[in-house]
Amino acid sequence: MSRLSVISTDKVNSTTETLMKEFTQRIIANPPGVCPVDMQLAFLKVCHAQTCGKCVPCRVGLGILEELLESVLDNTATMETLNLIEHAATNIKNSADCAIGFESARMVLAGLEGFKEDYISHVKEHQCTGTFEQPIPCVTLCPANVDIPGYIALAGADRCEDAVRLIRKDNPFPTACALICEHPCEKRCRRNMIDDSINIRGIKHYVMDKANAKEVPVPACAESTGRKVAIIGGGPSGLTAAYFLQLMGHQTTIYEEKAQLGGMLRYGIPNYRFPRERLKEDIDAILSTGVEVKLNAVVGTEELKAINDTYDAIYIAIGAHAEKRLNLEGEDSGNVVSAVDMLREIGDDRYPDFTGKRVIVVGGGNVAMDCARTAIRSNAKTVSIVYRRRKEDMTALPAEVEGAIAEGIELLTLKAPLRIEKDDNGNASALWVQPQIIGQVRGGRPSPRKADKAEERLECDVILMAVGQDIVTEPFEQAGIATKRGKLLADVSGALNRVGMYAGGDCVSGPATVIKAIAAGKVAAANIDEFLGCHHEISVDVEIPEPLLNDKVPCGRVNLGEKESWARKDNFEGIEYTMSDEEAYQEASRCLRCDRHGCGVLRGGRQDKW
Repeated sequence: MSRLSVISTDKVNSTTETLMKEFTQRIIANPPGVCPVDMQLAFLKVCHAQTCGKCVPCRVGLGILEELLESVLDNTATMETLNLIEHAATNIKNSADCAIGFESARMVLAGLEGFKEDYISHVKEHQCTGTFEQPIPCVTLCPANVDIPGYIALAGADRCEDAVRLIRKDNPFPTACALICEHPCEKRCRRNMIDDSINIRGIKHYVMDKANAKEVPVPACAESTGRKVAIIGGGPSGLTAAYFLQLMGHQTTIYEEKAQLGGMLRYGIPNYRFPRERLKEDIDAILSTGVEVKLNAVVGTEELKAINDTYDAIYIAIGAHAEKRLNLEGEDSGNVVSAVDMLREIGDDRYPDFTGKRVIVVGGGNVAMDCARTAIRSNAKTVSIVYRRRKEDMTALPAEVEGAIAEGIELLTLKAPLRIEKDDNGNASALWVQPQIIGQVRGGRPSPRKADKAEERLECDVILMAVGQDIVTEPFEQAGIATKRGKLLADVSGALNRVGMYAGGDCVSGPATVIKAIAAGKVAAANIDEFLGCHHEISVDVEIPEPLLNDKVPCGRVNLGEKESWARKDNFEGIEYTMSDEEAYQEASRCLRCDRHGCGVLRGGRQDKW
C-alpha cells in the first residue's frame, strides 16, 4: 500500500470517527416530545447504513422494515401493516448473523410494543398521539418545570435576585437544589450537540451564593380564603405544598414528628454536602409566608381523625424514614447500625465516634456513600463499601462514588452479604460475603449471580446497612387510607381514597430525589387549591434578558471544584466551591436559549405562570 493511500485511509477513518461522535451527541440531546415512530425510523436507517451487506436479513430485511415504517408515517398503512412489521422484525431478529441485524430488529419490536398506541393512531387517525409542541428539554426533564433558560440568562446578566424569584415560582428550595439536586435537567441539554451540557446546577449554586435565599423576599400572599390545610410531614414535599398553598391564601399548618423541619434534607444528607445553615435559608423563606408549624407532633390514627375534623384538606408527605433490612443471620448484633438511624442522629447534631474502628457499609446508592464518607469524618480507621454489583452499576451519582474513593474509602464490589459474625459480647466482628459474577441484563442493569468461589470473611467493628428505606403506613391504613406495596395509593392528582386527603413525595413514589418530592408538593398544592373551589395562579414579574448571539462557538464546560480530599475528610464543613463571576458568565453564555430559539418557539412563548 502506498504512503498516499495510507494517509487517505487515516483521513477517512478520522473523519468517520468525528461524524460518529457528532451523531452520538445529537442522540444524547434528543429532546422529549418527538414522534416515537419517526424516531424509530431514523434509528433504523442509521443501523441499516452500518450493515456489511453479507446477510439477507440485514441487507434486505432492514430495508423492508424501513419501507413498512415509512408507510405508517405516510398514512398508507393498515392494521395488517403492523402485523407485517412485527413478523418481519421477529424473523430478522432470529436469523441475522450479527448484532446490527438482530439488535435493529429487537429495537423495532420493543418500539412496536412500547409505542403501540402511537402506531395505531398513525394508522387509524393519520396523526401522532404525541404533541407537536416540542418542549424545552431542560424544563421538561426538571420534575418541577423550573424556567431554567430564564434563570441562566438572569445569572449571566448579573441579576441573581431576579433569578431567585424566577426559580421560586416553581421551586421554593432554590438553595437545596443548588447544592444537592441530581440535575436531571442536564441530561438532554441541546448544548450536547456542540460540546457538553450546561452546568445548570453549578449556575444555580452561583446564583444562591450571590443572592442569599433569606435576603430575597418571597412574593406577597393572596387574600385569605378562610380555608385551612394540614400538612403532615415537614420535608421538602410538605414544605413545598405549604409554601404554595400559603401564597394562594390558604392557612397551612405543618405537623412534623421530629424536632426540626427539613425531612431527609436534614435527616438524610450530611452537613458536608448540604450545610445546615444553607437549609435554614430556604426553610426560613418558606415560613416567612405565614406557615404555622407544630414540631414533635406524632400523627397516629386518632390524631389524623382529629385533624380531618378540623381542616378543610390534608396533604400527607411523611417521606420514607423507616429502615429496610436484608434479614441476614446476625443482623441484630451490636454495632450493626441502619443508615437511616445514623443519619437521623446526625440531623440532630449527634455525630458517631468511630475512632480506630473498621467500618463496613453495605449498599451502593447515594445513602451508602453518605454513610461511608460520614464514617471517614468520624475518625474510622478504615471504611469499606460492600456491594453485590460492579462499580459502574451503582445507583449513586458518579461524583459521589469518586469523592468517596478520593477520601480513601475502599470499594468491595461483586460481594453479596451472607451473614454477620458476632464476638463473645454479641457485637459484629465480621461480615461474611459470597463473591458474585456479573450476568445477564435485567431491568436495565446486569444482574449478579453466585460465583464458583469460596465465601469470604471481612473483619470489622461496625456495619452500616444502607440498603434502602421503607414507609410507615400502618396509622394511615387503620384510618381507611388505601395502600399498595407499602406505599400510600394516590391517583395522578395526589388524591387518596378519602375526600379532601392528598399525598405525595416518597410515601407515594417510594424513595426518590429531592426535586421529585418538591414537584409532588407543587402538584398537590394546585390540586388542593382546585378542591377548595379556587383557581389561583402563581406568577412572577421578571423580565428575561434577550438571547445573546455568541453562544454557538464550541466552549468547554465549567465544572465546580472541591476541597482537596486531605482537607475535607476530617470535618463536616461544606466541600464544594462555587463559580467565580468570570466562570458563571461564561457558562451562562453557553446556553442556546431553547426558550426563544428552536423547540421553544413551537409552543407559543414562555410559561410565566401555573
